Amino acid sequence: MEWSIQQIARKAGTTSRTLRHYGELGLLPPSRIGGNGYRYYDQDALVRLQRILLLRELGLGLPAIARVLDGQRDTATALRAHLRLLEQERERIGRQIASVRTTLDRTERGEELMAEEVFDGFDHTRYEEEVTERWGRRAYQEGDRWWRSLSAREKRDFRDRQVAIARDFGQALRDGLAPDSEEAQAIARRHCEWLSVTATPTRSYVIGLGEMYVADPRFTAGYDRHGEGTAAFVRDALKVYAERHLGEDR
Repeated sequence: MEWSIQQIARKAGTTSRTLRHYGELGLLPPSRIGGNGYRYYDQDALVRLQRILLLRELGLGLPAIARVLDGQRDTATALRAHLRLLEQERERIGRQIASVRTTLDRTERGEELMAEEVFDGFDHTRYEEEVTERWGRRAYQEGDRWWRSLSAREKRDFRDRQVAIARDFGQALRDGLAPDSEEAQAIARRHCEWLSVTATPTRSYVIGLGEMYVADPRFTAGYDRHGEGTAAFVRDALKVYAERHLGEDR
């Protein structure tokens, strides 16, 4: 079975001009050209066009798409890769839907918004350059690989632990406790245990992280929503804990 260029364009929601352009670039050559000069496309061409349109939606340029298609000539292999991409996109969109729903629910109830929930499902790789500059390329790659391996529930649980720790630090500050108090140090220990999921909480690492909570306004705002001065309190509590309990970097 085969279809004319007009039929394919109509079914794919594109234009004949676009299909001709793909053909000129070698991305989508017609299966045959009739005696009347019309272009016709068979089933294999349909599958190839499906992949082209998907890769375009994922943001790939035409040269990159050409390289992908050239590397996967087997139809079944191409379809499996196509399916994996769609499933990944479905998961990302699902997280975005949950994120917007959470934002709506919290807004309607008058509750505070958590940045991690608001932006879950959106592109976290925009921080790649910043993380690489602060902690190195390996740190970003390991963190990125670990985060992608988590289920939606595991990600939510990880964020919830951090929110609870920040809230408890704020309460300790409001209660008039000192950063080196037994209660504050217990929270600092929980914070380091939370950090240990993704990195070894060495002395310099934890002290440096505490300094960043104060120096970086994004972190300061996140902690100080639990009470003005919470970020500085966290920094001081972590410094005490690190100096008492954590070893030097190796």
